[in-house]
Amino acid sequence: MHTFGSKLAAGILTLGLCVSVASAGEPDKKTVRTWKAKCASCHGNDGKGDTEKGKKMGIHDYTTAAWQSDTTDAKMKEAIQNGVKRERDGKKQEMDPFKDKLKPDEVDALIALVRGLKK
Repeated sequence: MHTFGSKLAAGILTLGLCVSVASAGEPDKKTVRTWKAKCASCHGNDGKGDTEKGKKMGIHDYTTAAWQSDTTDAKMKEAIQNGVKRERDGKKQEMDPFKDKLKPDEVDALIALVRGLKK
């Protein structure tokens, strides 16, 4: 037979787990600041590439299921660390490398942030 104390403890534990799960999907504030400082001018705050620079370069919408499934974490890491210089659909796409500006865990956090942008 359950006592009030054990039911209360179970309820608190369940609430704690729910809060942990809810906050686990949120990027930390430092990662959001990094995204806004280094990425958003081209990719947009929402990752849709709907900025003046993003439109000029033909940047993909990172929120689409197609982009999310077609782009591996390794491809994102390569682009972030080593930059991008290519032409796609007649538009020049260029991004500076960040390997000397971001630590590996910061790159991983940005990749996780991008994964969280999906629709």
